Amino acid sequence: MTSEPSAAPATGTRRRRGLLVFLRDVLIIILIAALVSFVVKTFIVRSFYIPSASMERTLMVNDRILVDELTPRWAGYERGDVVVFQDPGGWLGDQPQPPASPPLVQAIDGILTFIGISASDSQDHLVKRIIGLPGDHVVCCNALGQITINGAPIDELDYLNLPEGNTAASNEPFDVVVPDDSLWLLGDNRTRSRDSRAHQELPSGGFVPVSNVVGKAFLTTWPFGRIGAIDGHHQAFDSVPDEE
Repeated sequence: MTSEPSAAPATGTRRRRGLLVFLRDVLIIILIAALVSFVVKTFIVRSFYIPSASMERTLMVNDRILVDELTPRWAGYERGDVVVFQDPGGWLGDQPQPPASPPLVQAIDGILTFIGISASDSQDHLVKRIIGLPGDHVVCCNALGQITINGAPIDELDYLNLPEGNTAASNEPFDVVVPDDSLWLLGDNRTRSRDSRAHQELPSGGFVPVSNVVGKAFLTTWPFGRIGAIDGHHQAFDSVPDEE
């Protein structure tokens, strides 16, 4: 008399096959999520943190912000927009190197930065406010200490971070005409911002090519108490004519 074969091996095989199918599905989900995140970072929205005080009080050191990369592709930029851009050459200078992380940590952070979760490349970018668009004649300053654009003064006191008792928009005079496809960018913390004013001796003349702009900063996401929209203060520029 022979005994019936046990069903255990078949059950074990099915369990192993089910586990492999589960792991395959999880891997596919992870890959799809990473691809979607990469596409979002590359073409739609991107995260940065603020490493310096040049935009205080609008943006504080270590704030995390979201940058709209998509809308400016068809709508362009406006005076007052706060934008993140790549160094056009000579703005950042020699940056102090942070302590080296273990290779595994560097690899993981590189992957997270690639797909847009980490923002470790923020040190390679700058954030400023657009003051002059292509063709604008931007001058500092009139008798009231205001910058004029195409002959019209702009009142920036609502967002500038100036020393107590100082109302001048800039202590550094300038008189420039913004070239085609370029921008004139200034920080809100004018006494602590090395912006277009500080780089006029460079071949670029202190102007930033529009092609270097990553996008428009629109939201502060961290810390929790500072979550909110980033104000472009576009009303300050309402009286500026398109041409002088």
